[in-house]
Amino acid sequence: MEYLYDYGLFLAKSITIVAATLAIVGGVVAVIVRQRKPAKAKLKIVHLNKRYEDMEKSLSSALASDADLRLLDKADRKSHKLEAKGAKKKAKKKGALAESETGRARVFVLDFDGDVRATAVASLREEITAVLTVATASDEVLVTLESGGGLVHSYGLAASQLQRVRNAGVPLTIAVDKVAASGGYMMACVANKLLAAPFAYVGSIGVVMQMPNVNKVLKKHNVDYEMLYAGQYKRTLTVFGENTEEGREKMQADLEDTHLLFKEFIVSLRPDLDIEKVATGETWPGTRALDLGLVDELSTSDDYLMSRRKDADLLKISYTERKGMVSSLSSLMSMGLGQRDKLERDRSAQQFR
Repeated sequence: MEYLYDYGLFLAKSITIVAATLAIVGGVVAVIVRQRKPAKAKLKIVHLNKRYEDMEKSLSSALASDADLRLLDKADRKSHKLEAKGAKKKAKKKGALAESETGRARVFVLDFDGDVRATAVASLREEITAVLTVATASDEVLVTLESGGGLVHSYGLAASQLQRVRNAGVPLTIAVDKVAASGGYMMACVANKLLAAPFAYVGSIGVVMQMPNVNKVLKKHNVDYEMLYAGQYKRTLTVFGENTEEGREKMQADLEDTHLLFKEFIVSLRPDLDIEKVATGETWPGTRALDLGLVDELSTSDDYLMSRRKDADLLKISYTERKGMVSSLSSLMSMGLGQRDKLERDRSAQQFR
């Protein structure tokens, strides 16, 4: 009997282990299969008019008397009936951005919060593409922009995305609440109308390149550094090698040329601007920027939206791409392994600053 008992216990343990192993393998296979599907992207649309109306109703209810509350309740019931009728008509329409329900102009609101690499351009390009499928010349795109600048090629692409709106004949308004400097201002000047808060910082029309050089430290410790390249100017300045005066002169010439392109771009969009006066790398608060012609009006994005809510449908558009577990882990591993190389490239890259 003891033998049968031990054998049964062993058999139960074996079955449990096999079942657990199969469950784990099956789970891994299921995750891998799901990851083969393309990442799910989501275009989120928020009706800001409704948000403002809800805020107004909440505060009005808190301040109203009992008699006023009864009147408000009666008005709400009537409003709900009208909304129910409108919902039936809306159900027949296809696409959340297809047409304005009220027949009024629409203001499509996009946010751009820029870092050094202008990574937000990935979402911006999708949002602009979505808006341009339906926007007309009677509509408007409002971009709330915050950026202190960054890599030349990244912000060049971001400015080009905004240029698509102007090229399509859709009015483009950009509002700067805190800062639009260097590459951020390169984007901002694309606007048909540029707004800035009174103390938002604007300008910094310049280019900078900075990097450390540890060649003397390596020499002190008898460490040789070899760098092979083909092409006279394939490498100008380096972190580890010994920099030459010729390399410095070439890099300075490249910076000057990039600065010239930057100024030409701004003048093409704001021809009345005294570019030599403002392209010194300085920044100015909104009030001074208005005097210099860097911006068109003093206003916060909140004030501008409030001024439009009565005569336009305000639609906030945001694009997000949801990643699965495997792709997220893969991205983190890639980020960790490649972080040193990325930092090295950033040190040697030209930046709008």
